[in-house]
Amino acid sequence: MPNICHELIIGATAEKVFNAVTSQQGLSAWWTPETKADTQPGSFLRFSFGSDYYKEMKIVEIDPFVSVKWSCTQGANEWVGTHISFRLYEGNMPSLLHSHPEAEGQIQQQNDVDLATLLVFEHANWREYTPMFAECNYTWGQFLRSLKLLCETGQGLPWPNQHRTA
Repeated sequence: MPNICHELIIGATAEKVFNAVTSQQGLSAWWTPETKADTQPGSFLRFSFGSDYYKEMKIVEIDPFVSVKWSCTQGANEWVGTHISFRLYEGNMPSLLHSHPEAEGQIQQQNDVDLATLLVFEHANWREYTPMFAECNYTWGQFLRSLKLLCETGQGLPWPNQHRTA
């Protein structure tokens, strides 16, 4: 089954990134302002995109400052049954470069940051490659950019502004 995967270096602590991907305030600031969130395993998250469409996720796993995993229970048919995970690796620049040499270009561009977090994002278990898969892959990149901006500057670009420049 196809999976969407992204890695990005965020110039912030794992705690800050974790809070941005688990709290209602954080999720609203980088993904969609219409977020209803809880942080307990087994709880459901609801993300609305306009008045007629929403996605619902069940929290499958949550390990503070380390990982979060959701299972999509409602939304577009292609999303239902998929899993979204955020894995966080905090470290100084030399240690992140040593453990994740593939992120060298991103690490080199983190000026004036002593501590950063490598976020490994995965949206897994898609049934097949489709035009929606391709569009979601691109748009996840935009939302992850929004998450990075939120954590580094305090201002994300949530829906419907994720495709705009900062």
